[in-house]
This record gives sequence, C-alpha cells and structure tokens, in this order.
Amino acid sequence: MAENKNISYLNKDFASFKQQLIDFARTYYPNTATDFSPSSPGTMFIEMASYVGDVLSFYLDNQVQENFLQYARQTQNLYSLAYMLGYKPKVSSAATVDITFYQQVPATVSSSVTIPDFSYTLKYPANTRIQSKGGTSVQFLVGDEVDFSFSSSLDPTQVRVYQIDATTGQPTKYLLSKTRKAISATVGTTTSTFGSIPEPFTTIDLSVNNFLGVLDVFDSQGNEWYEVDYLAQDAVFDSIKNTNINDPNFSSDSSDTPYLLKLKQADRRFVTRLSGTNGVQLQFGSGVVANNDETIVPNPDNVGMGLPFEKDKLTTAFSPTNFIFTDSYGIAPSNTSLTIRYLTGGGVGANVQSNTITTLLTLPTFNNVNLDPATAQDIFDNIAINNLEAASGGGSGDTTEEIRQNSMAQFASQLRTVTEQDYIVRALSMPSKYGSLAKVFLTQRLASEASNSEMIASVDLYCLAFDNQKTLKTPSTALKNNLKTYLSQYRTIGDAVDIKNAYVVNIAVDFDIIVLPNYNSSEVVLQCLSAIKNFFNIDNWQINQPIILRDIYVLLDQVRGVQSVKNITITNKAGTSDGYSAFGYDIEGATINGVIYPSIDPSIFELKYPNQDIKGRVVSY
Repeated sequence: MAENKNISYLNKDFASFKQQLIDFARTYYPNTATDFSPSSPGTMFIEMASYVGDVLSFYLDNQVQENFLQYARQTQNLYSLAYMLGYKPKVSSAATVDITFYQQVPATVSSSVTIPDFSYTLKYPANTRIQSKGGTSVQFLVGDEVDFSFSSSLDPTQVRVYQIDATTGQPTKYLLSKTRKAISATVGTTTSTFGSIPEPFTTIDLSVNNFLGVLDVFDSQGNEWYEVDYLAQDAVFDSIKNTNINDPNFSSDSSDTPYLLKLKQADRRFVTRLSGTNGVQLQFGSGVVANNDETIVPNPDNVGMGLPFEKDKLTTAFSPTNFIFTDSYGIAPSNTSLTIRYLTGGGVGANVQSNTITTLLTLPTFNNVNLDPATAQDIFDNIAINNLEAASGGGSGDTTEEIRQNSMAQFASQLRTVTEQDYIVRALSMPSKYGSLAKVFLTQRLASEASNSEMIASVDLYCLAFDNQKTLKTPSTALKNNLKTYLSQYRTIGDAVDIKNAYVVNIAVDFDIIVLPNYNSSEVVLQCLSAIKNFFNIDNWQINQPIILRDIYVLLDQVRGVQSVKNITITNKAGTSDGYSAFGYDIEGATINGVIYPSIDPSIFELKYPNQDIKGRVVSY
C-alpha cells in the first residue's frame, strides 16, 4: 500500500517550490537524496521543477487576474470586459467646436418696410466638411444641415444690417449667421460583399486608426442598417420631418418640434466593437430575410417556442426583445454589398485655435432656383465660416483606468430612469431636433390623488419650452409625444409617466434705492437694472423655485454707488392680450417672511420683458 505523503499546495514562487522539494526529499528519501549543494545533479532537477512550477503559477495568476475588470491589464481583455458591462471604450476623442456660418442676402421692400430677401438663402447639407488653416490642417464635420431659410428658438438665424445706401439710409444688404456644432472627423468608406448564403453572426473586420464611430451603413438595395447596443435590441429611434399635415402627431409650430420621433423595428442591425487600438469589428445577426421573426406578435403559442427539449416555461427568464427564443438576432446580410461610412480623427492635435477654421470643403446650394444670376453669384462668392472659440475635447481616448471606471458606471446606471434626477436629466437630454425642453419638474402622484385605474407609482412630469424669443411657453403636443416616445425606452416598467404643462407666473420688479453722494444716479440705476436682469435670467430659474427677497436686497446693496435699498416690490403681470401668461397669481398672499413661494401646482416665475418690467428710482432719506 502506497504511503500517504504530506504535500503542500501553498507554494507559488521559485524559492518556495525549491525549498519544499528539498524538504520533501529529505523527509521521504533520507538515504537516497543527501547532497543538496548547488553543484549536485539533484539540485539541478529540483531547480528545473521549481522553474516550471513558478512559470505555471505566474500564468495561472495572470489568467485569473485578467478575468476581473478591476485588475485586468491587457487592452484586449479590458475591451471585452467593458463590452460585457455595456460600455464601448474609445480609442480617440474628437474635438468639438462651434462653427458660425455667414451669408449675405439683398434687401427687399414688403409693405413699405425694408427686410431681408430670404429667397436668396443657402442650405448646407448634413455632414458638411470644413477645414482649419495653418501648417497642420484638421478636418471637421458638421453633422446637422444648415438652412438659412429656417429660424426657431432651437435653430435661430441671426440677422444684421450689412450695407446701407448712403443716399436713402436704407439697408441694401443683410448678413445672416447660424451656429452649428462640429467635430474633428473625416469620413472613411469601405464596401463588403456577401454571397447568396447568409452566414450567422458574420463579422467584418476594419483596420482603422483613431476610430470614432460608424456614420451609416447601406446595402446595394438602398436599405439602411442600424447600429444597436446589442443584437437582441430590435427597436431604434427614427426621425420624420415635421412637415406632413396628415401625420397624427403633426405640429403646426415646426419651430417647436422640427422632427417627430418614432420607434422603428429594425431587423437590419449590427453592433460594433473595438478589436484593438487600430481595429474595429462589425457583427450582424443570424436570421434570414425569409424568416423575419423580429415582427412576430407574442401569443401563448409562440412565446418560448425555440426552447430546447420543451423546457418548462415556468423556469425560463423571458426577454421582450427575444421572447420566442430563436437563434435570430437580426438579419445576416446575404446576396448584397454593404457600403460602410465611418468617422476617424480626434486626438490632441485637433484642438485648434480660434479663428482658424475658415475653409469650406462642401459647398452649399440655394433653396430657390429662379434667382438673379449676378446677385446669386455675389452671395456665393462671399460665404464664410469661422470658429470664434478654440476647439476643445480632442484626446487620445480612454486610458486603462478610465475604461474600468466608465464600465462600472455604465453597469450601475444601465441607462434606466429610476430616481427623480434620472427622469429630469433624461428628458433634458432628448436630441434638440425632436424638440428641446426648457424646464422639467417631476413629482410622484400621491395614492390619494390616483384613480382606481392608475398605478400608485405614477409620476407627473411637468414641462415648459422656449419660443423663438427665449421666453417660456407650453410645449406642443408633438414635442410631448416625442418625449413620451423617448422616455419609453428608458423608464422602468412600474412607472407610469404623465407629461403635463407647468404654469408660468410673469412678474415685474420695482425698487427704490438711496444713492451715495457724488455718484451719478442714472448710472447707478442702470447698473441696478442690469443686476436684476441677470438675477432673473430664465436660465437660472427652475420650476417651483421661490423668490427670496433678501437675495435681491443683497444684490442691489453690492452695486457700486448704492447706499441702501429702501424697497423692493414684486408684482404679477397677467393677460394674454398684453403678451403675458394667462394665469394670475396672488404674490402678496404667497409671501411669507420675505420669501415668495410658488403655487402648489408646479409653476415658475418669469421676468418676461425685463426692459419694461424692471423699474427703479432714486429716493431720499
């Protein structure tokens, strides 16, 4: 019978392996192994075994370490772990900058008034290419189109007088300007051809440096393929221009909502992932066009029909994105060719200085065709662009530690709206082309206020928008429908969100001050007017924010030349005929201990016309 030997499993390095082998030999082979000097053959074999054990121990520790996001060091492993947690690492960061587009238009007379002739307006297409000047030029891309014939609070067209007739004193030319965001990127294109037999989960490998993202993918039949976060995601956002009067969500106020937001079933979809610092993979689904199971409506007969071995449905975790448990996660491309446009660029060198991006690589076109050729050519010859501020944000992408931290943050948030701040930030982050909300306020409906058919977990989301003068107004139905569609992809299933209009309370401010001797009273009053105007700037106010009169007293006391503030009075301004809100408010009744409280119904105080509703005077003791 073999003798049981005492074996230690705690050794992991060369020295401990060697010492344990020597002790093992001395214990169990005392008469055989007696020479453990450095020159003996026995020591050579022990050290060779220790060497092998040390190497194997190192690789075992390394493999275990590379399985944990907190400790992984190899870039490829970090990328894979980040994707598992829903985060897409970046190998390059694009610089962003505001670009101002300029064009001239002639003057025209309408009803005896000289105005710009907007029939000569230009339009720049989406993805307009521009370039900086200097020794190392950098290309930038303007994603949204620039249409000078359109103006709204979301996309204002600034109009200035550019040229005046010396004889009549009337304008002869106007200067129009618009501002757009641009990123430091160039567009690359590649084409992949697929045979008649679809290959499940086919993957395209691209060798790309400084990859920023995929711009678009179209097949040879003109179908668009959509990028999704994961292949089981079958719904994507789709935008429709707000011009079709037959659309049930059409809004006549296109300045409020330029595009309507819809959810679209996308069976042609793909995911992207980085395969290294200079490699990108595009992976497609495994289905075929003839078996488009993404459009199947769930019913008791087809839910779980793809489960193997007729597995009990009671023990199965179902997902609404793959409720029939088939192997299809979107269509696999076949018998077609895909044209892939992607963006590259960024880096520290893309942070160019101000007034350097002045070169147009993509030229605009006129919105109208029946124009005077000489005037049109003069306008075209004088188009210009410029960046009034320096570009910023360009970098080398995520560091190792940033990948770890961003991945853990992504997994924790999961893009879900759970808390009050989640809803507010998500509503305010809706892309501006679907309508932009100015103010958002959330309250949870009390159980006593909910009807029998409503959920106790219902929340009321109160919203306001800006008009083209940047004053508050109630959002249009189209904007609220867009918000409803947008939130539907993020809200938890237990929340019923009711989108409502908040109330606007317009106010006026009157104040009396005492001016120090030797100060110009008019100048001091003007400075006080400016201080109050900045204080009530609507960007600084939120729904249900009270007015603390003491803050205004302190503000005016700090104005140079003010000796003391005698009185400050806030009054309500109401009446649609005068351009104010239709809702009146008892300011005096709402004032307690120097604080003007908002109403129980969510409302916001707005100084709508500061140039006429702020009045100040100088008084004596």
